Amino acid sequence: QVQLVESGGGLVQAGDSLSLSCAASGRTFTGYTMGWFRQAPGKEREFVTAIMWSGTTVYADSVKGRFTISRDNAKNTVLLQMNSLKPEDTAVYYCAAHRYYTRAPLYDYWGQGTQVTVSS
Repeated sequence: QVQLVESGGGLVQAGDSLSLSCAASGRTFTGYTMGWFRQAPGKEREFVTAIMWSGTTVYADSVKGRFTISRDNAKNTVLLQMNSLKPEDTAVYYCAAHRYYTRAPLYDYWGQGTQVTVSS
């Protein structure tokens, strides 16, 4: 059974930081792109960031310069460091894995999500 489990979400104030973790089990993701998506109530799931097997990273314009994605392949984990958080960042954040890079929410594997709430 393949699972991605997010953790680290919570309630913070604007300007604060949070670090999210994604723990994978059931398989390794050699060669895969790992990504983070988010979904706010009443809105579509949107791309946040992704990191390829090579280490190349891509960020949505809305988070560029504030968020950092990283991966530890030996530990089968993916991290999302979020700084200078804004109320607009409030959403459920999902970890995902796919065979290749794409911004579309069509990834092969998904976590259940973790809530991030940023108050003003």
